[in-house]
Amino acid sequence: MTPEQLITFATVAEHGNISHAAQALHLSQPAVSGQLKLLQEAFGEPLYQRAGRGVRLTAAGEQLLAHAERLRDTFRQAQALREAMRGLERGTLRIGASTTPASYLLPYLIADFHARYPDVSVSTSNGNTAEIVAALGSVDIALIEGPPGQELPLGTGVTPWREDEIVAIVPSGHPLAGDEPQTLEAVGAYPLVLRESGSGVRQIVERAFARSGVAMRVGLEIAGVEGVKEAVRAGMGIGFVSAMSIRHEDGALRRLRIAPQPLVRRFSILMPHAATPSRAAARFMALCVGELEVG
Repeated sequence: MTPEQLITFATVAEHGNISHAAQALHLSQPAVSGQLKLLQEAFGEPLYQRAGRGVRLTAAGEQLLAHAERLRDTFRQAQALREAMRGLERGTLRIGASTTPASYLLPYLIADFHARYPDVSVSTSNGNTAEIVAALGSVDIALIEGPPGQELPLGTGVTPWREDEIVAIVPSGHPLAGDEPQTLEAVGAYPLVLRESGSGVRQIVERAFARSGVAMRVGLEIAGVEGVKEAVRAGMGIGFVSAMSIRHEDGALRRLRIAPQPLVRRFSILMPHAATPSRAAARFMALCVGELEVG
C-alpha cells in the first residue's frame, strides 16, 4: 500500500468512475485500475465492485475511504502551500540582526518587504554580532556589523554590504565638542564608554586604538547603543557608536569624526544554507543589496 494508491482510491470514490478519476489525476485508465488492484491485494479483500459504468465501494472500502480522503486532503493542502510559497503569497522569514542594523536599517527593510509580500510572516531576533553568528542555525538570513570574526556553519554565505562610520560622541559642553575631527590620541586622554565584548563597534574601536598605539582608558562597559548614549549624557566619558544612531539627536550629544582616518566598517549579510535559501530569504537578500528597487 502506498500514499499514491490511497489518493487514487479516494479520487475514484469521489467520481464513482475509474475513467473520470483517471482524467482528474492525469493518469491513464489502466494505470488507475492497476493501482486499485494493488491496493485490493494489499488488503486481501474487495474494496469496490463494478456497478454499470461506475464503481461502488464495499463495506471494507467505505472504512478505508475516510483514511484515504484525509490523506488526499492533506496532499492537496501541501500542494496549495507549495504554490503559495512559490509566489510568496505565504511563507515565513526569520531574520537575525546585530544591534545597529537591527535598530536603524531593519525596520525600513521589513516595511518594504511587507508591502511587497504582506502574507509572509516575518520574525526577528537581535543581539551583538557574536550572538547573532552563534544563532545562525535558527534564522534564514542575518545582518551583522563587520565581518563575522569567527568560524561559520558549513554552507553559510557571506555578502559584504553597506558601509557605516563609527564616530565618537561627547556631551555638547565637552572640551572636545566642536566641528574639528579629533585624533585617537586626543580622545584617549578621556575615559571611554564602550559596548560589551562581542559588539561589532567595540571590535572596530579596539583595533583602531591598537593600530595607533594609543592606550584605552575604559571608564564604563555597557550593553547596547542607547546605554552608551545615556552614559555619555551622564558624563561618564566619550562613547563610540554608529553615525546612524545619532542622526535624530536633539543636540545634547555631539559627534566627533576621527582623524586622520575615519573609522569605517562594512556590514555583512549572512545566509545559512546559501546554496538552497528559501524564496523569502532570497527575495529579502535581493531587497537588501538593491536587486529589488526599494520603495
